[in-house]
Amino acid sequence: MPFFEAVRLAIQTLRSQKLKSAFSVVGVFIGVMFLIAVVSIVQGMNRYMTDKFAGTLLGVNTFRLRQYPDNHFGDVTDSTWRSWVRRPRITYEDAEAVTRGLSVPVTLAWESSTRATVTAGRKQAKDINLTGATADYFEVRSLQIDQGRAFTAQEDQNGVPVIVLGYDLAEKLLEGQDAIGREVRIFDLPYRVIGVVERQGNLLGLSLDKFAVAPASSPLKRWVNPPRVIDALAVKAASQDDMREAMAQAEAILRSRRHLRPSDADNFVMETADEVLDFWGKISRVLFLALPGLVAISLVVGGIVIMNIMLMAVAERTREIGLRKSLGARRADILRQFLVEATALSTIGAVIGVVTGIALASLISAVTPLPASVAPWSVVLGVALGAGVGVAAGVYPASRAARLDPITALRQE
Repeated sequence: MPFFEAVRLAIQTLRSQKLKSAFSVVGVFIGVMFLIAVVSIVQGMNRYMTDKFAGTLLGVNTFRLRQYPDNHFGDVTDSTWRSWVRRPRITYEDAEAVTRGLSVPVTLAWESSTRATVTAGRKQAKDINLTGATADYFEVRSLQIDQGRAFTAQEDQNGVPVIVLGYDLAEKLLEGQDAIGREVRIFDLPYRVIGVVERQGNLLGLSLDKFAVAPASSPLKRWVNPPRVIDALAVKAASQDDMREAMAQAEAILRSRRHLRPSDADNFVMETADEVLDFWGKISRVLFLALPGLVAISLVVGGIVIMNIMLMAVAERTREIGLRKSLGARRADILRQFLVEATALSTIGAVIGVVTGIALASLISAVTPLPASVAPWSVVLGVALGAGVGVAAGVYPASRAARLDPITALRQE
């Protein structure tokens, strides 16, 4: 029997037994759907964490010299936290020594942040991330100005009360009006708006545009940090190699300033995007390790169901098999027909699972902060697994049908 004839007969049989066929595809459908949905979400999160999370929060080829990590993951014990808090703060003198001592071409910015209420007339925005920084802060953080301009190094040195607003903050306070030149108040101090940062969007559902940046030497410095200390020295290099070299030099300079012995641990931290990506990498590896087991359970269940349905089909169609054999059908023809039926069942389930998995991933991406990115290899793998389950589950029923004696089969009631 030609292969395409076997496919035609298999599809015809499946159409005539819709309920059995539906039950047969459920296990494969669930397994493949789960595979596509989970892989899509994990792949999307990988891209999101690399491009958006790490790049936006910490910057590309950037490290921040801090007292303790700003972004820490996992359980931090009380004793660890207390040891962090007891560390000396990063001082102006520390930042100046590192700035002078680095031989690698880099861009540096001092920054200190707090939460504050910003008002404009009768409008008020609470719990805004307020940063006091030096002029190169915008270049280090790769912030593009949408309206107006950033403040200059001279304005920072002179402590001029000017401010740059995030896009959402400007929209909330000024409601689409021209923000440039308007006055806002922070800690009841007047600041003149000179720029609005280009919209950055959301990060896991949280707006990245509700912030304000003012010169570090402006009047807000009294509220942002104690005198002559900063939260972080941000350093941006042109490449990963330059960043690593700058980190090594900065570490040597600060250890020397703090008179740390070779055996002493650092009492500061140099935070990069690597920590964030390493943490996420561990989570994604666990998900990918657990995924085969979960998918295998569904596929095994689906295979068992298909095998039982096909054995039932062999029993119900014994006379048909005997008649076909008596008319000249060979063992290979019978074997091929039932094997194609089983494979068609599982492949149909796999295709439906792929479509549903993609739809589920898209739905999750649309209604939640979790991104989803469908990996082409997962689609191919899903269909291949479905077909493989059909072949594995159909071998025994097909061989049993092929071995039937035609005379005995024709006598079957």
